[in-house]
Amino acid sequence: MTASSPSFLRRWIFSIDHKVIALQYLISGLFFLGFGGIMALIIRWQVAHPWQPVPLLGQFIFREAGGAVTPEVYPMLFTMHGTIMVFFAVTPILLGTFGNYLIPLEVGSRDMAFPHVNMLSFWFLFTGSLLVLLSFFVPGGAAGSGWTVYAPLSSSTTVSPGWGQDLFILGLALDAVSIMMGGINYITTIFQLRAPGMNLRRLPLTLWGLFYSSVLNTLWLPLVAAALFMVLADRRLGTAFFTAGPLAPRAGGQVLLYQHLFWGFGHPEVYILILPVWGMVADFLSIFSRKPAFGYTATVISMCVVTALSGIVWGHHMFTAGMNPLVGKGFMVLTILVSVPTAVFFLNWLATLWRGSLRFPTPMLFTLGVVFVFSIGGLTGLFNAMQAFDVYIHDTYFVVGHFHFTLAASVLLGVFGFIYFWFPKMFGVRLNEGLGKLHFWITFLSLNVLFTVMMITGLYGHMRRIADPSAYEFLAPIQHWQPVLFWSASIMVAAQFIFLVNLVITFLRKEKSEPNPWQSTTLAWTTSSPPPVHNFDVTPTVYCGPHEFSVPGVEGQDWIMQNDPRGATFGKS
Repeated sequence: MTASSPSFLRRWIFSIDHKVIALQYLISGLFFLGFGGIMALIIRWQVAHPWQPVPLLGQFIFREAGGAVTPEVYPMLFTMHGTIMVFFAVTPILLGTFGNYLIPLEVGSRDMAFPHVNMLSFWFLFTGSLLVLLSFFVPGGAAGSGWTVYAPLSSSTTVSPGWGQDLFILGLALDAVSIMMGGINYITTIFQLRAPGMNLRRLPLTLWGLFYSSVLNTLWLPLVAAALFMVLADRRLGTAFFTAGPLAPRAGGQVLLYQHLFWGFGHPEVYILILPVWGMVADFLSIFSRKPAFGYTATVISMCVVTALSGIVWGHHMFTAGMNPLVGKGFMVLTILVSVPTAVFFLNWLATLWRGSLRFPTPMLFTLGVVFVFSIGGLTGLFNAMQAFDVYIHDTYFVVGHFHFTLAASVLLGVFGFIYFWFPKMFGVRLNEGLGKLHFWITFLSLNVLFTVMMITGLYGHMRRIADPSAYEFLAPIQHWQPVLFWSASIMVAAQFIFLVNLVITFLRKEKSEPNPWQSTTLAWTTSSPPPVHNFDVTPTVYCGPHEFSVPGVEGQDWIMQNDPRGATFGKS
């Protein structure tokens, strides 16, 4: 081994190369995506066939109960499903993988501003993941307090005994620290390590999304991390921050304070995940329409306004918590205001498509899928924002369907859009288009059926988090929807095997991709695929913006790379 060839551990395990760390996040995120998906299937089976043995997996997982889910296990399932999907699957893939991989390459830097902090960030997440997995195997099992970790259900060892809840909280707190470190790194890199000529108006919109997401992470993650440690103190140190009444060791605890702290983070979390996807949508629509992104500046400003508003609308999650109606009206108005900037960049997307030379490779299909499902999620969000209507649908499957459209469907389709688009850059090979399109259509159709039916049952009053709807007489007329939910979820999960097959076939064939298969313009596509450790042999100089398509006067191609000197003459920014 020479000084120029690092050991395996240094190269692949404790690497400070942002690209390797991005792959570590990707592998971890995909594992938990599959793990959370299996739990979702078990939940849907239980609700459709209460207390019946779970096919295939039941005899292995629930052997002592004859293969069936028990009343004690069901809360653990929906708690861990929600937590794992949000914090250990989607967040690592979106922010950990694509934030790490894209930011240095797209700004023309050789690495992150703080490479060692970057490495440490992943290992905090990894340790948190292990604690969450370990919680399944301790006496009493995993946490069952819901992904919101509401006190006093979570803060009292009387109602949540065992160490599963503690490990769960510690795992979440470590994850929060990991995300905060990543956010600080991303912001610093974007502002301090841009290549010459890369002013803020020349940043790809994906980077603006990652930037605003990092701002929210840096502001709000400390809040929820502090709240989680206070819950842990209530459980093990005898404090009473969030515990009141007979369960509290002393007076003074404020149960609702926890809800304020949690939703102070919980609502921005939606935008933490969706902002990078919005940026991706704007960039990809421009690339595959062969047009500049319509309203670039308006989109950036709209993202900024959404980021600011997202931090002051948390109260609409607590309309039924005894809130003063006047205060509730204030939160209602602020929440509805979010729809104004959202509508601006949504219209910008449509204007970008208008009269474009549209192409429909797999990443474009997933991008259009995001536009469709997000429009449903956004519009149904207005119902949740209205105080009077929210009282009726609160804690029903309508809310579950809405946030799955907004958070799960939009983000999941966005994740696959990212993966299909950036795969040639990351690995030098391109995923099969036919299998990719098949993967898209089955996923898209099944998730739309799944989440639409959830909202329909919610309007009938179907409560969330119940294991056996057949126990409620008023739900009997809509029980026939439960098998539809189970089978649409099963088809959606099965569709992901097409993606896995695509991965295997692509790696086995090892057919080299074209250097710039999407004819994109940004700096990431000016270096080799996959990029060398140092990213660029020579620091690039930027002459124009990221969406210079169909530029008049340029011969031979309909785009100008950002490092092409012709951009100074023909480019628009």
